[in-house]
Amino acid sequence: MPPSDFAAVEPALMKAARAALRAGGDGNIHTVAAAVLDENDRVHVGLNLYHFTGGPCAELVALAVARAGGARAPRLIVAVGDAGRGVLAPCGRDRQVLADYYPGIHVIVPTSEGIRIEPIVDLLPHTFQWEDQQVQRLRFRATHLPAVRDGSKRVTMRFKDPVQVGPVLLVFQSDEEECLSGRVTSTVAKPIDSITDGEAGEDGFASAADILPGLRDYYPDLQAGDEVVIVRFELDE
Repeated sequence: MPPSDFAAVEPALMKAARAALRAGGDGNIHTVAAAVLDENDRVHVGLNLYHFTGGPCAELVALAVARAGGARAPRLIVAVGDAGRGVLAPCGRDRQVLADYYPGIHVIVPTSEGIRIEPIVDLLPHTFQWEDQQVQRLRFRATHLPAVRDGSKRVTMRFKDPVQVGPVLLVFQSDEEECLSGRVTSTVAKPIDSITDGEAGEDGFASAADILPGLRDYYPDLQAGDEVVIVRFELDE
């Protein structure tokens, strides 16, 4: 579902957040609920946990719940408050977290003209960047370099190798290491036995049946029931 179609799921996402607040809100510690739409159009919800030392906001809890449920690229998020407060805009800290970890996410926010859907980059312009932040790296064997360069390879499958949507340095390992800059556009976790032939072909496999023996060349301990992450990426122009 592209961002242009988010309006179609906006009411259902807000309904899920309100339902979570009705079920778990207490007017004291849990006063805000958030709902997240992931890359597979599943909805995950979470409640805030107020504490004077700085308990987590509902948006952060919902993102963690989504991650635990297999989401790797949250796409739309909304928070609602109790006592008739309706949709709430994310606080400054939440905006920074969203911008850092999920730069492609959209947020449902209240405005003077009603509820709107905004990309996180518009909610945090000129965002702070850690001075010592390191761009994540994706390592490949040097044999993959030609296919990545000519665009025929834009997918890689990883096992127990954390990858996030955002800037990435593609590192091709050989005697003289070569690097290309790019961006991870999506990450989807799937059990090996649920990967389709089409997805297998995107990563250069003849069929889904070839994935397990092929990946064992990289991950010898990989088992048939294990979950891998399908990483899609693009090169910077």
